[in-house]
This record gives sequence, C-alpha cells and structure tokens, in this order.
Amino acid sequence: MSKKKFVRGLAGTVITVGFLGGWFVNDLFFLLDLFAGLNLLQSSVTGFCPPEIIYDKMRA
Repeated sequence: MSKKKFVRGLAGTVITVGFLGGWFVNDLFFLLDLFAGLNLLQSSVTGFCPPEIIYDKMRA
C-alpha cells in the first residue's frame, strides 16, 4: 500500500467514525471530524503530516 493511500484511508476512517459516533452516540464525537479536518488543513499548508510519520515507522 502506498503512503498516499494509507493517509487517505486513515483520514476517511477517522472522519467516518467521528460522524457516525456523533450521529448515533454523542455530539462530542463530531470533534473528531474537526480534528481530522484541521490536521488535513495544516498538513496542506506546512507539509507536516503525522500519519506519514506513522506509516514510515510501520514500514521500517
């Protein structure tokens, strides 16, 4: 699996879990969506992406 696919899959999973948790469990789960969105935004500006670091450590 490529790094790009890993990062996109992780982001999609976090957003989906946050949405479903917010819809069915508790409104506070929507904060998980906010966290994922802010992380995507900052990584597009700075180039720093924590999931890429996790991917590199898993592959090493």
